[in-house]
Amino acid sequence: MRNLDENTITEAVLARHAQATDERLKHIVTSLVKHLHAFAREVNLTESEWEAGIRFLTEVGHITDEHRQEFILLSDTLGLSMLVTALAHRKPAGCTEATVFGPFFVDNAPPYNNGDDVANGAPGEPCFVSGAVRGPNGEAVSGARIEVWQADAKGLYDVQYNDTGTHRARGVLHSLPDGRYHFRSIVAEPYPIPHDGPVGRMLDALGRHPWRPAHLHFMITAPGYERLVTHVFREGDRYLDSDAVFGVRSSLIAQWHRHPAGTAPDGTAMATPYSTLEFDFVLNRST
Repeated sequence: MRNLDENTITEAVLARHAQATDERLKHIVTSLVKHLHAFAREVNLTESEWEAGIRFLTEVGHITDEHRQEFILLSDTLGLSMLVTALAHRKPAGCTEATVFGPFFVDNAPPYNNGDDVANGAPGEPCFVSGAVRGPNGEAVSGARIEVWQADAKGLYDVQYNDTGTHRARGVLHSLPDGRYHFRSIVAEPYPIPHDGPVGRMLDALGRHPWRPAHLHFMITAPGYERLVTHVFREGDRYLDSDAVFGVRSSLIAQWHRHPAGTAPDGTAMATPYSTLEFDFVLNRST
């Protein structure tokens, strides 16, 4: 087809998909083309703006590596990650809500036993975390795999340091026969997402801040139940209503209780103040 113009090019592109054998791929790309073309027409996209967009995406790709996922940051800050999460994880009332995965998960986190200190030297005020993993009818979920990770008091994850040979504030443990779990870590603090790259420049240009409210990441898996990826957010954090990645849910906000120096829940003598967090998770049954 020749001599296409602004009124005919969209249908010409869509016609090229007619022989696609993967119907789902055809549906997705067809819709993508329609929306991209409609967007360009709606804003009357100029060539210089198109070139700036290409440069931006190229920069996002260049800064992405095994330690930094700028494309996930872009998806997160545009609300796409949370939208996909919400679409994919509709749950019955009473089940723990899912939220964004985030860009700092890593495979092969170190294993820990209940009661261990997963902080492993990460800076921050001590915090003792406990709770239970249950099913929708209140049944204890024994042996659930609980993966936890968080930023330290400096607002950094272990993988953001140059000396990434040791995992800190990250680990895997399993729920006990009664469904309960407990471990020691550090107090969650608010922190900015990495904003020294193209996504940060985008936020700045839009008058947005890069901050996330304090939280712990959890990923919980158990046979017969859906995988749960979620956060537990710290009550009272000033960024709860303006999370840079739109991940906050009221049901995921909990109170960190601060205690003076003394005896911790596990019997440890604490010479400094410490905090405790209690949070139960309710998994949805898999279908």
